[in-house]
Amino acid sequence: MKKDIENRTDIYLLVKAFYVKLMNDDLMRHFFLEFNKPDLLEEHLQTLVDFWDNILFYSGGYRKNAMQPHLVLHQNKPISKEYFNAWLSMFNATIDELFEGEMAHAAKSRALSIAIVMEIKISELNK
Repeated sequence: MKKDIENRTDIYLLVKAFYVKLMNDDLMRHFFLEFNKPDLLEEHLQTLVDFWDNILFYSGGYRKNAMQPHLVLHQNKPISKEYFNAWLSMFNATIDELFEGEMAHAAKSRALSIAIVMEIKISELNK
């Protein structure tokens, strides 16, 4: 039996494993080329830990606008439905490989909500 997501250490394990998937995936890799330098990747992973710690445990540690960098990214590398589906599939698979329980389920649910909102905002940019 796997454990549930309980703390920042667990979130770090999740986002690091997830980014290994993204950066090695033929479809998704091009979005993450800037993180090929270990120090940039580590900085980004820590930001993601802050984000998910806030989402799952209401830590208050994330105060940035998570949407804005993705909207900017979309201007240079358009993010289509195909990419949202792949992102969500890989995120859910990573959670399922590592964790199970209420917080693991909550993370998958929140990721779906985030993807839907982001997809709507990006579609509005395309009008």
